[in-house]
Amino acid sequence: MKKVLVTLCSLFLAGCTGYPKNISPVSDFHLSRYLGKWYEIARLDHRFERGLSNVTAEYSLKDDGGVMVVNRGFSETKNEWSQAEGKAYFVRGEDEGYLKVSFFGPFYGSYVIFELDQDNYQYAYVTGPDQSYLWFLSRTPSVNEQMKRDFVSRVASLGYPVDELIFVEHNQ
Repeated sequence: MKKVLVTLCSLFLAGCTGYPKNISPVSDFHLSRYLGKWYEIARLDHRFERGLSNVTAEYSLKDDGGVMVVNRGFSETKNEWSQAEGKAYFVRGEDEGYLKVSFFGPFYGSYVIFELDQDNYQYAYVTGPDQSYLWFLSRTPSVNEQMKRDFVSRVASLGYPVDELIFVEHNQ
């Protein structure tokens, strides 16, 4: 019985750090260029971000080589800022945009960068373990309409539910 539980737990945890079959993490990734503040331009809805505007993610290097993650957003209904702190680590290698992130103790989920402005690190498309997780991040709080259309077109071609996208307001 103990072996069965260990196997099931291992499969569950591995499933949380996987990613959709039609996605490939970016290669030639440079964490030092990715660190800093990113603005959430669009996302698929999840309870942990529901109702938030002005959402940002800030990444900094931890002493152990991992990444400190600080996600922040404003709740209009509560009239207050909400913040979550987490940690992330590379899954296979530091030159690949494939990390595991945790906001809750030993439980990790995938953070897979599958599209990235390799020249200037100005925008990124990020997914999680399945196609219910999706983010469009930018170094600026707004992007032009063509960038939004390019994002929607790309993720639609990969099977993401683009009709459920939330485009995040940045007004604070």
